[in-house]
Amino acid sequence: MKSPTPILEINNRKIGYNYPTYFIADIAANHDGDLGRAKDLIYLAAEAGADAAKFQHFHAETIVSDLGFKTMGGKQSHQSSWEKSVFEVYEDASVSFDWTESLVETCNKAGIAFFTSPYSMDIVDYIDPYVPAYKVGSGDITWIEMVQHIASKGKPYIMASGASTIEDVLRAVSAGLEINPMLCLMQCNTNYTASLDNFKFIQLNVLRVYRQMFPNLVLGLSDHTPGMATVLGAVSLGARMIEKHFTDDIRRSGPDHKFSMDPASWSDMVERTRELENALGCGIKQIEDNEKETVIVQRRAIRAVINLTAGMTIERDHLTVLRPCPGDALPPYNLEKLIGKTIQHDIQKGEHLRWINIE
Repeated sequence: MKSPTPILEINNRKIGYNYPTYFIADIAANHDGDLGRAKDLIYLAAEAGADAAKFQHFHAETIVSDLGFKTMGGKQSHQSSWEKSVFEVYEDASVSFDWTESLVETCNKAGIAFFTSPYSMDIVDYIDPYVPAYKVGSGDITWIEMVQHIASKGKPYIMASGASTIEDVLRAVSAGLEINPMLCLMQCNTNYTASLDNFKFIQLNVLRVYRQMFPNLVLGLSDHTPGMATVLGAVSLGARMIEKHFTDDIRRSGPDHKFSMDPASWSDMVERTRELENALGCGIKQIEDNEKETVIVQRRAIRAVINLTAGMTIERDHLTVLRPCPGDALPPYNLEKLIGKTIQHDIQKGEHLRWINIE
């Protein structure tokens, strides 16, 4: 297994722990079958601060079994609200392959990367000239043949790990890293119901486990909860790639709209993340540039309670500790060192003590 690359690069944008978080707007099926709408969403995503717009390339018959779902005895999870059959929804959701070049061109004009999730190996081969990176969806984490085929393309690839055990993750990550070290591993929960109860199942602390297991791996979050709480938490825990669904109106009808973010909430998410990144800092405890003046005005200095004249021996009750503390003043941790010392130069009541005043 190859050691993972700690810094990924996509279209000259570096992604890693010490770089700004990379945001992927997953348009997915929110184009609603309309190329013009898909292009509009790309521009809206770019304006809101997305770094990439992602779609999904598949043929329904290569991702779902019509018979398999029909014989399950009813739709489950988020699919239970779908009016059409699962097979029909997937037929509608796929991006027309005739759109590909137009979508890529639009992304280039908007200044963001074009991503897609290819759901068969022949589509991986088809899409390769158009994408700077690949996404392996959570549902394919057990399809090792697919993971390795994507890894073999020699480009950065992103792996979501929703509805997976740690054994599933280790198996897939190990298989991918045997071929290609340029991997981002995303924590994910694959419940797409937009229920507020889902926050209880996001398990952001899994990112800590991933960091321990794969110290140099770029980490991320693929999220389907409302708002930005999970995103900010993930970034605090080291995630540097964020994928969330994107639409212009979450009230629209369709499988992905209700758990998506709109331009206003997306822009707010990016801005709050940039604030958080600044707040996280470098991890070095030091006096920061913007607080150097407060060292003087908030810290205490050793000061004379009475007028101290040359030749006096310092006693504890001659001294107090009061703000401010100029740069040449003695901080309170020097109190014991001063007791019994001799005053060399007169010090007036209230004046701070300096080493040059002391024997």
